[in-house]
Amino acid sequence: MANIKTRDAVKGTIKTIDKAAIAGERMKSAYAKTKDKAEQGYYSEESSATEYASDKVSYAADRIKDEGIHQFNKQGQKSVQTTKKNVVKAKDKIADFKTKRAMKAAEQKQAQAASARSGSAVRQSTANRAAVPDTPAPTIKTKRQVEKTIKQSAKSTGKTVKTAAKGTVKSAEKGVKTAHSTSKAAIKTTQASAKAAQKTAQASVKATQKAAQAAKATAKATAQATKAAVRATIAAVKAIIAGTKALISAIIAGGWVAVLIILIIVLFGCAVSLFGGGGNSNSYTPVSAEVEAYEPLIQQYARQHGISEYTELIKAVMMQESGGRGNDPMQASECGYNTRYPNTPNGITDPEYSINVGIQNLAACLSDAEVENPIDMERIKLALQGYNFGNGYISWAKTNYGGYSYANAVEFSTTQAERLGWDSYGDTQYVSHVLRYYPYGRAFTGGGNQAIVEVALTQLGNEGGQPYWSWYPFESRVEWCACFVSWCADQCGYLESGILPKFAGCVDGSNWFKGNGQWKDRSYEPSAGDIIFIDWEGDGETDHVGIVEKCENGVVYTVEGNSGDACRQKQYTVGSSSIYGYGVPAY
Repeated sequence: MANIKTRDAVKGTIKTIDKAAIAGERMKSAYAKTKDKAEQGYYSEESSATEYASDKVSYAADRIKDEGIHQFNKQGQKSVQTTKKNVVKAKDKIADFKTKRAMKAAEQKQAQAASARSGSAVRQSTANRAAVPDTPAPTIKTKRQVEKTIKQSAKSTGKTVKTAAKGTVKSAEKGVKTAHSTSKAAIKTTQASAKAAQKTAQASVKATQKAAQAAKATAKATAQATKAAVRATIAAVKAIIAGTKALISAIIAGGWVAVLIILIIVLFGCAVSLFGGGGNSNSYTPVSAEVEAYEPLIQQYARQHGISEYTELIKAVMMQESGGRGNDPMQASECGYNTRYPNTPNGITDPEYSINVGIQNLAACLSDAEVENPIDMERIKLALQGYNFGNGYISWAKTNYGGYSYANAVEFSTTQAERLGWDSYGDTQYVSHVLRYYPYGRAFTGGGNQAIVEVALTQLGNEGGQPYWSWYPFESRVEWCACFVSWCADQCGYLESGILPKFAGCVDGSNWFKGNGQWKDRSYEPSAGDIIFIDWEGDGETDHVGIVEKCENGVVYTVEGNSGDACRQKQYTVGSSSIYGYGVPAY
């Protein structure tokens, strides 16, 4: 009976059932992960459009979840039912086997009893062997046959049980494997559906984001344009107010010719400010509230020093000097009229005294420059630069050049710095800096385009490209034609104001003008201050850049840096094949 292993078969069936349970748990885990992936799609913190995309993802995830649950239940139920049937069959086989084993045991006991009785009979007949010599006992043969039959029956029964058990286990295992495979297929299908839904949702969200970003950019641009328009309008109104104040001051001073001219200029300036001049460098920039607060004191000392009609010019000077802040708002401590405080920067610590001294100094500059009225701009420029450099500049400029120019201001500054051993002397751009705050004077600056030309002309003869490439900055020499143009623009304040870009590559410069709608082809007849781009190789790309000095009689005259490693004047015929095109700044 040792060959019968019913208990092992039962153990195998139990292990198989455990495997089915484990497979079911794995199916649940895989479904949970799949659901999480589907629900953790590409979400964004955007507005309503993004929320719509998020709802689409959520809907897709719910569809996937429901389908997964359905497939899991369907396949799980089949697996459980199959396993239950196999277990019932195994139990029936075991019960049947136990019954048969009990019957065989009873038969064996009966056979043993019969065998014992036969043995007794044989012993009893031993005494009579002489009467029946060498005759085999039929009872012994019967015993052996019975034992043989019992052994064969037991062996056959064992084989039957083993076969039945193996079949049961194999059927159960096959059912579990089938269920596991089906579950895997269902999970893969669910995962694929989830991934597809996720990708679709991501694409939808990205598209929504791009649309939202474009809408934001448009809204931002619109808001900026609106703000710019509002600022321009406010500036125009303030210009009107400032011009009116200047007009009243001129009337009080009795300058009727100046009054008439001022009236015309105020009206013209207002029209320019209101109808398209707000973004121009020549537009009026209002002074600060701090400067406006000093207007009563400014008027008081302007009357005292005989320049009542120049109240707005005084305010513009204060705005440039300090913005109306600090104890020395006119920055007058270093002038000769300061006798109370040290003649050092910010030496004055009394704002009223600073205003008194500063106006007295400006009155002297206006007198030395022979300024006739508040719109005598050429002489006002001379007076303003004298306020910054000192009165000595006014007489020097009149003697050597007949008046102010940006070029001679640079020359004077360079000479004084060398004489004193300083790195720099004064502000060579002081005139343009002050006039941006002068309500009607900007109309007479006459072409801000000329300033960059004047700067460029002062650099003729420069060799090697210093200070242009080191200013950019580069640590060593580069091809410096674009650096030269950028440096000249910076000297005029055009980089800060955004009129010109800072660029070291010619292609970058041309692309900036193209992108801002300020580009002209080679057939264009340029004006002074335009930026010329050269195509030496004729390959449709710019290789060189310079500044247009003027255009006369079909000839374009230029000032160029890095022309033979020096600053030189050049010329081209209008439409020359060497000309790539022109950048036209909005001076």
